[in-house]
Amino acid sequence: MQLEHLLGIEPLQPQQIKKILDLADYYADQNRINAQNNNALAGCTQVNMFFEHSTRTQASFEIAGKRLGADVMNMSMEASSIKKGETLIDTALTLNAMRPDLLVVRHPHSGAVDLLAQKMNCAVLNAGDGSHEHPTQALLDALTIRRSKGRLQRLNIAICGDVAHSRVARSNIILLGKMENRLRLVGPSTLMPSNINEFGVEVFYDIKQGLKDVDVVMMLRLQRERMDGGFIPSEREYYHRYGLDAKKLSYAKPDAIVMHPGPMNRGVEIDGEIADDLRHSVIQEQVEMGVAVRMAAMDILMRNRRKNTKETNI
Repeated sequence: MQLEHLLGIEPLQPQQIKKILDLADYYADQNRINAQNNNALAGCTQVNMFFEHSTRTQASFEIAGKRLGADVMNMSMEASSIKKGETLIDTALTLNAMRPDLLVVRHPHSGAVDLLAQKMNCAVLNAGDGSHEHPTQALLDALTIRRSKGRLQRLNIAICGDVAHSRVARSNIILLGKMENRLRLVGPSTLMPSNINEFGVEVFYDIKQGLKDVDVVMMLRLQRERMDGGFIPSEREYYHRYGLDAKKLSYAKPDAIVMHPGPMNRGVEIDGEIADDLRHSVIQEQVEMGVAVRMAAMDILMRNRRKNTKETNI
């Protein structure tokens, strides 16, 4: 089945994931040699519509589009008609009349991006919706792991921290599970989802046990903005028990890699020295792979769209 939109990891088949990662791998190498001659999105209009503040994801999508030759427009949702009372559907219909080719959306409510995709005659990419999914983050994490470890199967991977509020964790659990890895969730019980048993993962409340002999340590940001109660005693206590430092990392395999989706809270989720230790940390590579993955995703969606349009016209 051809991809029309990228709304989440859940609908993707392993072969589709591999196809995106293979093309992203190519783009990552091209970006490193500053190749400037790709016009895969020439003549296309890409609209970035972010209803939540974002620095790296929005910048990454913008750079990805421009590297492929697209005309990129960033809509300021702070001053948009939504603030004046317009519904999301009316915004979608208005945008649709302008005939964009690609729409990149981040929204604070789960399912909002899916609703937009139903109303738009263009390819829609989910840049994060509520606590539901963040597909391009999971794809860039997968590419980073594959390039670092040489494979994306049969790895022991620990996802640590605020799992309950994290769309990054959800997308990664789905993707890494589809690719046959052994997953562990590590964190306090207050930051674990209530339906944890449905995930098909191991759960650890002690980080030392959770990190024992893992290949990949994926730390998560504490999502204070999504918390409405006392989920942790204090940031200091959280760091003492679950923040990644050299001692806790020593329980993982000697060649384990350390990841974080950003933005990082140094001294809360992760020790600054670990984050900057290039023997283990691949955090900067994650940012780099983000551009390549978003280039690949938009390229594939536009190829499919052109193919479908051509077949319809015939």
